Amino acid sequence: ADTILEEVGIEFRGDPDALRLLREAGADVTDQLVRFPRGMCRRIIQASAPRIFSQHARNPERTVRIGDPYTVLAPNYGSPFVRDLDTGRRYGTIEDFRNFVKLAYMSPYLHHSGGTVCEPVDVPVNKRHLDMVYAHMRYSDKPFMGSVTHPSRAADTVEMARILFGPDYLADHTVILSLINANSPLVWDSTMLGAARVYAESNQATLITPFILAGAMSPVTVAGTAAQTLAEAMAGMAFVQLTRPGAPVVFGSFPSSLSMQSVAPTLGTPQPALGLVVLAGPARGLWLPFRS
Repeated sequence: ADTILEEVGIEFRGDPDALRLLREAGADVTDQLVRFPRGMCRRIIQASAPRIFSQHARNPERTVRIGDPYTVLAPNYGSPFVRDLDTGRRYGTIEDFRNFVKLAYMSPYLHHSGGTVCEPVDVPVNKRHLDMVYAHMRYSDKPFMGSVTHPSRAADTVEMARILFGPDYLADHTVILSLINANSPLVWDSTMLGAARVYAESNQATLITPFILAGAMSPVTVAGTAAQTLAEAMAGMAFVQLTRPGAPVVFGSFPSSLSMQSVAPTLGTPQPALGLVVLAGPARGLWLPFRS
């Protein structure tokens, strides 16, 4: 991973402020390509990222601890379809979303309300995030995840949390954890960087997660995919720490594989499971599988 960061580099697209921040920290920046001196990202992360932090819930009894040795179980994230006994498989609605939030709230086996438990396509994209975050706040008292599809939507999530918890509470309490995906291979784009910046500046947690389909967005080998995942994640986590030292950050991973016959993602196969096992070592307890 350090070799990838040093010799190949990571692109930080469409965000001049991110490039300036990385250059001032000692990275080699050429146009939008950033190369990191060996060990730079790791040093930045270890210097300020908390090894353990609390995500506070509306109900204090639901507050969770994130980091070694704690495990936090959450619902699935990003499902495009919903299935029920009456209508079969179909696109999700906001009513489905609310029902899934209620089910997660009622389950004694889930510590967390999650985020995009399904995609409610019956609500316009430009305001869908408001209904989704509001559903987590209203129909559950467990911790929840925020919107990341645009920096302004991340800012809306923070403002809604300030209404819920009080205007000053967020200054020293983390109440939001949000999924920030790398644009693999080896790219961080302005949408994700902007959302990560909004949350970091407000002392809210981010789950820095390369979303990789091996064979299409990374090498086909487990070792190559693991190295790329770690490189992309370290670059993202370093950016968060440079934005606000001490901001809570989680090393996330979504390594999957690709069928060479159909080009379809092959979720749940042995190869992604091996990748997660490999990556659990360097994560040292900070890895949380919010996707399944």
